[in-house]
Amino acid sequence: NNFLPNRKKLTSSRRHHLKSLILQIAQNWLEQEKKDNVAAKEAYMAEHCPAAETGGDQNTLMEYCKKLHALIDTIDEERYDIESKVQKADKEIEDLKIKVVDLRGVKKPALKKVRMSADTMLKALLGSKHTVNMDLRSNLKQVKKEVKEEPTEAVGDWRKNIEDKADRKKMFETS
Repeated sequence: NNFLPNRKKLTSSRRHHLKSLILQIAQNWLEQEKKDNVAAKEAYMAEHCPAAETGGDQNTLMEYCKKLHALIDTIDEERYDIESKVQKADKEIEDLKIKVVDLRGVKKPALKKVRMSADTMLKALLGSKHTVNMDLRSNLKQVKKEVKEEPTEAVGDWRKNIEDKADRKKMFETS
């Protein structure tokens, strides 16, 4: 609204008036839809259900009753077929709804950070009957530091080391 300078804000009376107009139009549409449904029903009944023939003797009435029973049977079969189609469609809709939920996944709520010590966390998990003291440093293994002394022989004559290595090199070359 801030980007359009010439646009005025709706007053409550104007908003109420527009809302009542929309409701009136919707009500007219509903009434028209009801009238259309009644007219469609009458047209269907006139087409599929002819007027009853009550005149005539007993045989013609019996024949007429047999025709009516045959019509009732066919209509009942149609109703059953339509009912099964509707049930099948409802089942398919339900399956698709489940698939949609599965594809979306379950929304996980955003968790709040809670500052909690290890002791209170264990009490919350294990219950109040377990009072475990979690002093983690006391559980650490004590390691004694040993200073390794390097042998002083390694500092000896470097030529001796080269000669030893040369002997080893010859050993690998002859193989």
